[in-house]
Amino acid sequence: MADRAVAITNLIAAQPVRSHSIADYLQRVCQTAAQTLIASGTGISVLTDDGVRGVCAASDDRSERVEELQFLFGEGPCIDAFESRRPVLVPDLTDDMAARWPMYGPAALADGIGAVFAFPLQMGAARLGVLDVFCDRPGELSSDQLNDAMTFAEITMQTLLDQYEATSDGGTDGDVADAVGYRAQLFQAQGMVMVQIGGTLSEAMARMRAYAYAENRRMDEVARDVVARRLQFDQDRP
Repeated sequence: MADRAVAITNLIAAQPVRSHSIADYLQRVCQTAAQTLIASGTGISVLTDDGVRGVCAASDDRSERVEELQFLFGEGPCIDAFESRRPVLVPDLTDDMAARWPMYGPAALADGIGAVFAFPLQMGAARLGVLDVFCDRPGELSSDQLNDAMTFAEITMQTLLDQYEATSDGGTDGDVADAVGYRAQLFQAQGMVMVQIGGTLSEAMARMRAYAYAENRRMDEVARDVVARRLQFDQDRP
């Protein structure tokens, strides 16, 4: 396993470097993982303890879109893997197991995804996110692919932990801090929309998600516009 981790680390390092940010590193991990696992694509989301997403990276545009769908709908293998602290392996999105994702499942299928495998980024009590592996066709991952996927998750987790430890105050640095910043902004926006529509926090989140999905926008963009008062919801708005 140690030799394989070194080999995978070298493969990641061989990818073209566009910047020295965590977001760029995570994208290189995704691209390397997709190639190594012979997958259609991969995605990584860095999450806070309550599951709010910050940094996101993907191997390609479609994988980024399918990754984002989970946070628009509030359901999916990534969210389940993070909450349960266990891999969520779905070799066939059309089977009964996918019924627990009544919105995400059909949307991912419509985007050409046949199977999803989610691996939590965790070490001991610490958990920082999830690595998702997407496949066009239904089918199990081989034992070698499973081991490699978990190795990618371990390498990513260690890199993110290093970012935490690199700051003198023990906090996050650079792009990793987006997870905390996004959390605060999303909660602020949720409260503002609750007042605007005269409803509950859950209804406010549902309204924001519906708008983001209909307008093909990311939740962080919607939250930012609400807080900046560039976007408002009212009681009569569908």
